[in-house]
Amino acid sequence: MGPTNLLELLERAATRSKGTGITTYSPGNVKEPANRLSYNDLLQLALANAPVLHHIPDITEDTIFLLHFDNHLDGFEWLWSVIAAGHLPAISTPLTNDLGQRRRHLLHLEILLHHPIIITRDHLIPDFVDLGEKLHIRTIESLQSRNGFHRMEKPRSKGEHELAALMLTSGSTGNAKAVELRHGQLLQAVQGKTLRQGTKHQDTFLSWIGLDHVANLTEVHLHAMSLAADQIHVSAIDMLADPMAFLRLINKHRVAYTFAPNFFLASLKKILERGASSETNLDLSCLRALNSGGEANVTETCDAVTKSLAKYNALKSFIRPGFGMTETCAGSIYSFDCPAYDVERGLEFTSLGSSVPGLSMRVVKDDGSVAYANEVGDLQVSGPVVFQGYYNNPNATEEAFTKDNWFITGDRAYIDVAGNLNLSGRAKESIIINGVKYFPHEIEAAIEDANIVGVVASHIVTFAYRPKDSQTEALCVLYLPSYKSNDVKSRVEARSAISEVAVRQCSARPYRILPLGKEVFSKTSLGKLSRAKMRAAFENGVATSTSHNRDREYASRDFAEFLEAPESSIGIETSLFDLGVSSVELLRINSAVNKVLRPPKPVAIASIMLNPTIRKLAASLEPSAAGMYKPAVTLQGRGSGTPLWLVHPGVGEILIFFGLAKHIVDRPRYYDEIKRLQPEGPYAIAGYSYGATIAFEMVKIMKMQGDEIKFFGVIDQPPNIQARMHYSNWTNVVITMAKFVEIIEESQTSALNEQLRDLSRDEVLSHLLSLTTQEHLNTMAMDKSKLARWTDFALNNHVIARKYEPSGHAPVMDVFYAGQPDFFYAKTGEEMMRKHLHKWQQHTDTDVAFHQVQGTHNDMLRGGNVSSFYRTLKAAMERRGV
Repeated sequence: MGPTNLLELLERAATRSKGTGITTYSPGNVKEPANRLSYNDLLQLALANAPVLHHIPDITEDTIFLLHFDNHLDGFEWLWSVIAAGHLPAISTPLTNDLGQRRRHLLHLEILLHHPIIITRDHLIPDFVDLGEKLHIRTIESLQSRNGFHRMEKPRSKGEHELAALMLTSGSTGNAKAVELRHGQLLQAVQGKTLRQGTKHQDTFLSWIGLDHVANLTEVHLHAMSLAADQIHVSAIDMLADPMAFLRLINKHRVAYTFAPNFFLASLKKILERGASSETNLDLSCLRALNSGGEANVTETCDAVTKSLAKYNALKSFIRPGFGMTETCAGSIYSFDCPAYDVERGLEFTSLGSSVPGLSMRVVKDDGSVAYANEVGDLQVSGPVVFQGYYNNPNATEEAFTKDNWFITGDRAYIDVAGNLNLSGRAKESIIINGVKYFPHEIEAAIEDANIVGVVASHIVTFAYRPKDSQTEALCVLYLPSYKSNDVKSRVEARSAISEVAVRQCSARPYRILPLGKEVFSKTSLGKLSRAKMRAAFENGVATSTSHNRDREYASRDFAEFLEAPESSIGIETSLFDLGVSSVELLRINSAVNKVLRPPKPVAIASIMLNPTIRKLAASLEPSAAGMYKPAVTLQGRGSGTPLWLVHPGVGEILIFFGLAKHIVDRPRYYDEIKRLQPEGPYAIAGYSYGATIAFEMVKIMKMQGDEIKFFGVIDQPPNIQARMHYSNWTNVVITMAKFVEIIEESQTSALNEQLRDLSRDEVLSHLLSLTTQEHLNTMAMDKSKLARWTDFALNNHVIARKYEPSGHAPVMDVFYAGQPDFFYAKTGEEMMRKHLHKWQQHTDTDVAFHQVQGTHNDMLRGGNVSSFYRTLKAAMERRGV
């Protein structure tokens, strides 16, 4: 007899596993696993933790536990601890960067989940902004400090019809719903996946999706557990930063079953096609199933990836596009003949195949009748794997089901003559960007709430649009302007403000932001705008933009092509920083600028940073534009709050702060020295790495002059740095520089340090440059002499600091440190704190506030880590009154 609830599933895996279980990697490290838990280890942990949960004050039998973590290991341990305690777990989704929306989201969950107990880590407390007193928060550290409780021998048994977990729909743009997942439903789902996919005990599963998503919880975690099979979990940040690491892990662990959405396959396709990877010894013959869903899969992408990976022995049909939702326990419909089936039929988007045991699908026409083969209608599903309702939300539940109890997915689809599902749009108005669903009316509400000058209230429309050859949908924004048609300044400001709101809401800049005439915004008798009609008008070419002159047209077109952005998104007043360029993209832009404008003298990167619009850059190239050296660069010019001054690290570049600047919309930066541009305080200053040491000396001088310093941030730098500066040599510095300009990958640095340490400088440079293509060097505007000069400059900063001794005091201090620090100092963030960072307390007038953040020393301000860092930084500044 099989298990009847999830705890019995874990108990069975623990007895059958013979050492199999869960392997997790820490964020920032995909070389060596951080932790290994057998299924028996996990069971014993859960049984040991369960009594601790029972002794939390004011707990009742119906108390829900909301789990909020930033790593897989904590999530698994406490998910099963809550289940073992007989309570209902709800898994928190990533919190939005918009602090106002985050506050509303958390307060909504407080009501929706009937005052849940939130389990988290000490370093994640800032995620809850100023709501600590309104929420019932317990940290793992505080729970583990309690002892004397006995291990639970007889856990509370749950029936198959009882709730097992609550999964939250996205709360990034509106009120989240909690999907009810029941024990029997989940067990039926993993059994159906096993039967349909042919998985077995000997298989290894891999996931880089968070536990808050069913693509992890059911598709991988519970699925593997039901087979007592090994499962590997890594950070999404690391996979997105280096898609080839995904393939290396598949090879290393002999992975048979994994998941990746279309946008990730598109990234992998680009890397493979441009030959940017140096991998030669991968063997992917083990990979039988790479499930893909969340958004439509592009046939051309699947075909290209399949062909590219054939040289690594990948199977012909290892990519399995499918359909699934949280409400159906993830994948419930799969295709097993991709891309051949789709290429043969000339499909732009892949077929999704047929359903698993436990799920039935039908397509219903507008008149309510069931559609014939190839007839488009509304997709509906039913069966034991489909949820029964949204927790504490009867209205949403009623709207989600037909009278005969079929779940309305909101997708338009057809079933072909072979019985395979094909999607053809959505009945529900939603936008899927990089696999994440957003709702237009909620984005519109966010733009309304921003009270943007120049935008007429209640005349904003957003919708999804997939540009030709795009791998994902894009957001379009139409609005009625209150300014005159020839007011370019107001249009630019309104556009920038709308773009900022959109980026905060859905982490992507809009494809189009267009002001249109009042005649386009005709409302119904009920005062509603027809989103469908406006989208149709847009697609038919009613909404167009014009070029003011030929120079602007050429420059905009070339920059747009280079940045893979719509031409209309780049005008003469558009800041490149507003377009979300990364530090590496800026280096590429530098090369493109010289090709586009062909100036008498090559344009330096500094010129672009000081003049980030086409108009300003063109003006700066005039002979009369020569001026004095400007040591300050504006990364984010809008906002009304206290400016935040950022001090660069030892390499002398501000590029490290680009990712952070995109998230700061109310911290203006200026062009000249601090005292000239901001004569009066209060001041907010932060420095990263070597820059923190420089910033510390600046703060002391300003303190002596009587200036008010309300915030001083030290980012991953101890006070005593002499030993680290002595360690640096020319070879390891040039390797760091090569990594920054993407000549080499992070994974190559250790081996190269060993391999090149006895070579001459010229030999080192020649070897490094041989690892990439001349095309890449041209794009990055890099050659042997430039790389050597950059390295000399960076190393000189280290030499200067070899005799530095910290002294004096800053008035205030917040220290931010990475979970994986600079290898020279420590192996873990905790060790870094204990041995080095606590010494900052000797150099401040008040207590230092310490904040551990995601990532490594090198990438804590880059990629997926930057949004988390910004949330922590923002909360710290607010606590200081900035």
